[in-house]
Amino acid sequence: MTTREITGDPDRILKSFAALVTLTGIYPAGHPLVAEKLREVDEAVQHQLKSADAARIDVIRGVVHLNGIVCEGRGDTYGLPVDSLHFETGVTTAEIATVASFLSRTKLVPGGEPVQQQLSRAGVQHISLGRLVPLDTRWRTRQWPDRPQHALDPDYEESLSLAQQAFDRLSDDRTLDIRAVGDLVRLLMFRVVASNAALAQILTVKQYENLTYIHSVNVAVLSLLIGRQLGLDDETLPVLVEAAVLHDVGKTRIPLELVKKPGALDKRERKMMEAHPVLGAEMLMQVDGLRPATALVALEHHRTVLGSGYPDIGDGVVPHVLSQIVSVADIYEAVTGARSYQAPTPPDRACLLLARLAGTKLNSSLVKAFVNAITFFPVGSLVRTSRGELAIVVRTTPHDPLHPVVQLVDDNVRTALGEVDTSARDADGAYDRHIVETVVPAGGAPDVRRFLPAA
Repeated sequence: MTTREITGDPDRILKSFAALVTLTGIYPAGHPLVAEKLREVDEAVQHQLKSADAARIDVIRGVVHLNGIVCEGRGDTYGLPVDSLHFETGVTTAEIATVASFLSRTKLVPGGEPVQQQLSRAGVQHISLGRLVPLDTRWRTRQWPDRPQHALDPDYEESLSLAQQAFDRLSDDRTLDIRAVGDLVRLLMFRVVASNAALAQILTVKQYENLTYIHSVNVAVLSLLIGRQLGLDDETLPVLVEAAVLHDVGKTRIPLELVKKPGALDKRERKMMEAHPVLGAEMLMQVDGLRPATALVALEHHRTVLGSGYPDIGDGVVPHVLSQIVSVADIYEAVTGARSYQAPTPPDRACLLLARLAGTKLNSSLVKAFVNAITFFPVGSLVRTSRGELAIVVRTTPHDPLHPVVQLVDDNVRTALGEVDTSARDADGAYDRHIVETVVPAGGAPDVRRFLPAA
């Protein structure tokens, strides 16, 4: 016998009950469709209760359990807002109808009146609901701020403010301020990208956990750097920057606690998160005044160069080149920022990660263009040399990107000790010094403005 033959068919109960909740929210009480689905749920539950005193259905990390036994099946709750649905002997159709009505009209929020008390007050004694609460392990991890504690450049600070206003409005009333987006695109293209201080804050290790609007600003600047390296014309660059700014707007429809969740997502959470490209594209297609590529990039930025990834829009469908550019910038920006479950990745290791993804997930030519544009040790990086010196990268060396010009500094990163060109060689042709590592300062990112050349 199969496991299902031994335990019963929880999928039938879940599927029919989920349909009942949906129908109850659409049609008035007593409607024939509601009555028919209620009868179907009752039959499925009573059939299960013939062989046991309870039908306790739990979906744990995508696996269905019936009365504690793992079952075969789809492994989801068919859109129900709960993970556990327990029926006890004696349950009535009236109780089933009451619970379906409750779920169709009630938003379950943490900290409110316990659900079981609300159901009990409504006369429900034989049905209980449950939701899995993820273990909060953040107390064991470093708590990173949600944004830079201070912006090194006033134009960059203004761009973050513009983006925050646009994303907050989009989240609150679902309208996008086209004028603000245009102002932001121009600010990024003509002022932020020209600032060494701003680029230092965007390209180097970011000791804060990016909220969506900050991530989007940074990805737009990085995409612009790739576009310039490729020689894109003046008509295409603003298209790229607008698309990059708005590539993640779908996340404004995802609960913030899920976007910021520490650790791995379970199956249902991953499904919700992976919906953000489609949600973003649908939102942007309804906005007048945006360029057509903007919605396309939002849809495709998690698709791979080989035509896989998500969302599933057909095997082998290769994303637009602008989507491919944003994908490179997106990954670099994400890994060089902090997460509640991991420290930021230094730029040199982030570039190696992009290289490993080149050819399978990312376009190899675009990865090469990006690394050539920013180098393994971007301006503003805090590094250590082979002589044990602490230094800040102040200029890159086009013919030798692994050996930039650095400003030696004291251990507190407050005093300049002299500028050194690490590409200099001795009489035998050997380098005088190498950069051996990027340093992540323990006390937060230093203010490097005084060491950087004027833009």
